[in-house]
Amino acid sequence: MVNPDAVRNVVGIIGNFISFGLFLSPLPTFVKIVKKRDVEQFVPDPYLATFLNCALWVFYGLPIVHPNSILVVTINGTGLAIEVVYLSIYFAYAPKDKRLKMLGVLAVELVFLVAVAAGVLLGAHTYDKRSLVVGSLCVFFGTLMYAAPLTIMKQVITTKSVEYMPFTLSLVSFLNGICWTTYALIRFDIFITIPNGMGTLLGAAQLILYSCYYGSTPKDSKSVELPVTVSDSKDGSAL
Repeated sequence: MVNPDAVRNVVGIIGNFISFGLFLSPLPTFVKIVKKRDVEQFVPDPYLATFLNCALWVFYGLPIVHPNSILVVTINGTGLAIEVVYLSIYFAYAPKDKRLKMLGVLAVELVFLVAVAAGVLLGAHTYDKRSLVVGSLCVFFGTLMYAAPLTIMKQVITTKSVEYMPFTLSLVSFLNGICWTTYALIRFDIFITIPNGMGTLLGAAQLILYSCYYGSTPKDSKSVELPVTVSDSKDGSAL
């Protein structure tokens, strides 16, 4: 007889690898920034959003909030470290006004994280209550991040071109959503199911649009980056 926990762990490990690939997807952008020593028109918003999202999921996966969730901590901790590197590179090559704006947003996020941690640890005294509060925040901010591709999808339909919606990122996002939705359903976790189910649907929609408009896309294609939302847990979390 198949052990559901064993299957879940295998799916979670696969999800970790896929999610790691998603976190590394903006790497070419930062290689370009370092080579040119200029951030050009790139903005730090996606990385600031992913930083906050990963930090919340790391907190969610800690034993003091949601026990037996090591896979949540490992992948989101990795993602958090990667986002810190991205933001550091951006800060190093951005003009003063963009640096100050980035630092301002980052400061607000850190204050928010500290407030959430203090409020949950001092005000919620059971694992269920802590998981509910932090998980709800993760779903809320994850949903906001998943709304980002809607703008790109609208642009694809309007321009009848997929030059600003890279196929590889859309495919990996779709696979990532499937993997973590499956993981969440094996030992049902509503907080993982909602954002990843949404990610699966949006990923599928992007692939459908890509197949519809690839033929009308100019050969000299460009690409944009989409925020990455990842979360998982050994006993039910979201990625």
